Amino acid sequence: MKILVTGAAGFIGFHSSLRLLAAGHEIVGIDNLNDYYDVRLKQSRLAQLQGKQRFHFNRLDLADRQGMARLFEANAFDVVLHLGAQAGVRYSLENPFAYLDSNLTGMLTVLEGCRHNGVKHLVYASSSSVYGSNTKLPFAIEDRVDTPVSLYAATKKADELMCHTYAHLYGFPITGLRFFTVYGPWGRPDMAYFKFADAIMAERSIDVYNNGDRKRDFTYIDDIVDGIQAMVSDEPAARGDQVPHRVYNLGHNHPEQLLDMIQLLEKHLGRQSGKNFLPMQPGDVHATYADITATNHDYGFTPKVSLDTGLQRFAEWYLAYRREQVASHEPALVQS
Repeated sequence: MKILVTGAAGFIGFHSSLRLLAAGHEIVGIDNLNDYYDVRLKQSRLAQLQGKQRFHFNRLDLADRQGMARLFEANAFDVVLHLGAQAGVRYSLENPFAYLDSNLTGMLTVLEGCRHNGVKHLVYASSSSVYGSNTKLPFAIEDRVDTPVSLYAATKKADELMCHTYAHLYGFPITGLRFFTVYGPWGRPDMAYFKFADAIMAERSIDVYNNGDRKRDFTYIDDIVDGIQAMVSDEPAARGDQVPHRVYNLGHNHPEQLLDMIQLLEKHLGRQSGKNFLPMQPGDVHATYADITATNHDYGFTPKVSLDTGLQRFAEWYLAYRREQVASHEPALVQS
């Protein structure tokens, strides 16, 4: 198949592209390589992809309506894997318009491209953040998601509504994936585990919000890509849905205490950290926990990688990548 992967230089986009290339698919990747976090990490991911056969890259912004229309017209995509977005809950408090451009306009340019160019299946990234202030655990896809607590979450909920509408109006299959706290090698430096690693190795204290009383359904990147590959390989036209739009949770189904995660990370980095215990931040939630019953039933999705093993793999990658930066006289990927 010929597959468009948006956000191909991003964390999940990079790993997904590698897996789909290994499965024999042709990948057209796009990314705007913005500076939300260190662009060198995105470029390092991209360099690995550009060395692969059947991978083609275009630097393109999702909000570029004409550019996106030309991309779709020039390629007969079978499937679109839409992972590009402006991520981050806290950053949405600082730069809200970035979320309007990437997450709403960007979603619309993808939907219009699929609509006008015969795409057989659109698979897109949503987020566990859409569950917002829900208190019933685990979060199930049948739950109402009308109480987002961040602009980022609101844009992801809006994406789901837009996709439902397009599936209803134009009849092409669309599948949304609600990701739960994805982590692992080549991850995003704005994520807590990565920021903690930076601080630990720099011998700085780490900021622990809500005094450490937080739980997250940490999901290792390989497990996430297992789910994505299954969705992309599906033939959803055979579902027979009246409105061919479905949403699934992709999570580990086993939330972990934040302080336990920190302890494991310290073990694998070989260092202890000081801790600044702080109150809950605006837009944050106390716990996430994925009900993956539907994902398991429809796609056999069963996460395999424990938090201990996943953090060990991350720490091994992180220390090697950090050594490469030091050897090349580049500053470490430290987030402020």
